[in-house]
Amino acid sequence: MRTRSVLLTTAIALVAVLGSAGCAEAAAPAAPAASSASSHRDLPTSGRPDYQLGGGYTPPSGVTIVERDSTDRPAAGRYSICYVNGFQTQPGTLAEWERRAPSALLRDDSGELVADPGWPDEVLLDTRTAAERAAITAELTTSVARCADRGFDAVEFDNLDSWTRSGKRLTRSANLALATALVRLGHEHGLAVGQKNTPQLGKAGRQSTGFDFVVAEECVQYDECSAYTEAYGERVIDVEYADTLDRSWASVCRLRDRPAMTILRDRDLVTPASDEYVFEHC
Repeated sequence: MRTRSVLLTTAIALVAVLGSAGCAEAAAPAAPAASSASSHRDLPTSGRPDYQLGGGYTPPSGVTIVERDSTDRPAAGRYSICYVNGFQTQPGTLAEWERRAPSALLRDDSGELVADPGWPDEVLLDTRTAAERAAITAELTTSVARCADRGFDAVEFDNLDSWTRSGKRLTRSANLALATALVRLGHEHGLAVGQKNTPQLGKAGRQSTGFDFVVAEECVQYDECSAYTEAYGERVIDVEYADTLDRSWASVCRLRDRPAMTILRDRDLVTPASDEYVFEHC
């Protein structure tokens, strides 16, 4: 995760609705099981996306794909993606995790919670054993079911790469094992399921877990786009950020190797009511 939008109202809302329901390194995840009974609608291979995690608003003209937080509603008439923080706690929800699934929270040797160094209000989830992964999946089932019930077409699970920020407590293989379970969960609810960032996986992210598409952040800025397009072809959404992009937007649009569905947004993903709002497309 390179960024996290400011989700003040949605984080509070999530507190009210989230939840119902050994330290050995996990073995490498097996090939994903066949999708369950519910079919899903794949992300289109072309279109114009918008990334509205800071609050939903009427999509700009021409937008055909919209991503919003799981506590929000889908954009009518657009292919809609639901955001769920799959590998870390969402700000404001730690107390619920501690009450409902305390074993799912990663702790150090002294028993202290392990937070994301860049976002100390997000605690890493403990993916190391099958029992802990099952507890995480059970806790996230409410959010995924809500996405489906509200009419979203897809879900993307953020922070797949949390093992890189865990002080070597978590592993890539264990996170991929959880990802496989979350893909299965999404498919069971009739949703396409998206990988978030993590270009170091290459094609393995799709092949070992069954992800259907990917949402990348700043793949142009960091020269990572090919890692995603080689795995997912045209089913790649890339979000660049205006505060860090070190080239003109026109030059981005001229690139032949960028994903076709590349947009420019402000860092906090605010609504058009804010002076900080940025939305550009090629």
